[in-house]
Amino acid sequence: MLTPPPGADARGAYLPELAGLVWPAPARPALRRGGRAGFAVVPSAARPRLLVPAGSRRAAAGAVRHSTEAQSAKARLRRAVLATAFRTGLGRLAFRDRLVVDPGGNAGDSGGGALDAHLAAVLGRPALLSIHIGPARANRKPVVQLLDAAGVPIGYAKLGVDPLTRALVEAEAAALARLATLAVPGVQVAEVLHHGVWGGHALLVQSALPVGLPRAAPAPAAEAERAAMVAVSRCVGVDHRPYAGSAHDRRLGAELAALGDRPEAARLRAVLDEVRRVDPVLGLGAWHGDWNGGNSAALADGRVLVWDWERFADDVPLGFDALHRRVQTAITRAGVEPRAAAARLIAGATDDLTPFGQPAGVADLVAVLYLVELAARYLRDRQAEAGARLGHVDAWLLPAVEEHLAGRPGAGGVAK
Repeated sequence: MLTPPPGADARGAYLPELAGLVWPAPARPALRRGGRAGFAVVPSAARPRLLVPAGSRRAAAGAVRHSTEAQSAKARLRRAVLATAFRTGLGRLAFRDRLVVDPGGNAGDSGGGALDAHLAAVLGRPALLSIHIGPARANRKPVVQLLDAAGVPIGYAKLGVDPLTRALVEAEAAALARLATLAVPGVQVAEVLHHGVWGGHALLVQSALPVGLPRAAPAPAAEAERAAMVAVSRCVGVDHRPYAGSAHDRRLGAELAALGDRPEAARLRAVLDEVRRVDPVLGLGAWHGDWNGGNSAALADGRVLVWDWERFADDVPLGFDALHRRVQTAITRAGVEPRAAAARLIAGATDDLTPFGQPAGVADLVAVLYLVELAARYLRDRQAEAGARLGHVDAWLLPAVEEHLAGRPGAGGVAK
């Protein structure tokens, strides 16, 4: 069995598990130093971030170019330099750690294994694999980039390997199928190429979006993204009604009840009770569920590419996607302390929600409901136990929400 190399970080410790999922027995994945076979581990086996095909310069360069959505100029430059290094052959020399797979009787060829063969069968063509290795979180799962010999993306395969990730893969398959039947102006989503089971895992293969096309400048990109969020929010219709007793209220209340006697759950239930007491009239629609800078791209032609639809849902207050984008950007890109980011989100929610047509005077309560929704997700998925940075909602999210409600005119009080 593959073992983590000395000095491995959290992702390095995860590498053996990942290899065992993608290349199960009788295949035998192993780490080696140098050579053209298998996968180059970037930057190293101790700190892996990306596996790229070592035997093809063009495929390795393509894998790097399309591995993740670079959100800053520095990240885009770093990715471009790395892709150039692999295209010229320097990358193979600079990054010498290799993950090499002995098929051990599995179908496929060098570094291939059963997953490669299965994907080739369902796609009707061979594909080279590349895998991005993300940080620790409860919903971490193998996401495999599929490339042709020239390094052009064919699609992406996701494996659901435990109850949570299987449910998410199934949910994304259903969401993509549903979105294919809806009018969402200005938004382009992937097509389902295959949905089934492989090795006991849920498998979803979807088409590659044209992320290599020219991008919009920052100001037009922000405007296009806002319009895309509004289009998504309205794609299944809009219902304006008092919040108490709404579909969202019932679902969120059930989720908080299912959390049992966790101290955070009791505090979240008190927050929800306060919003019910105020009972604002809200517009309810749909949301992507995890709209962040790594899941979307605004093109120069006006289209917005959006992927990772595993959290798509309807009957939520209009504007949740804009709030999610705002707070995630503040914390992960701007470095704002999480509690301060949550407080600022509530205070500035009117600006984010104006394009969605929410009634006047309810923006702060929509932001509160969004944060309760996010907290319920993190607690249900056990993100804190998985090592996710924001999983401890009692340290940042709950204090910001409770402090706001306590100071709101006519507050009924929130038990802590």
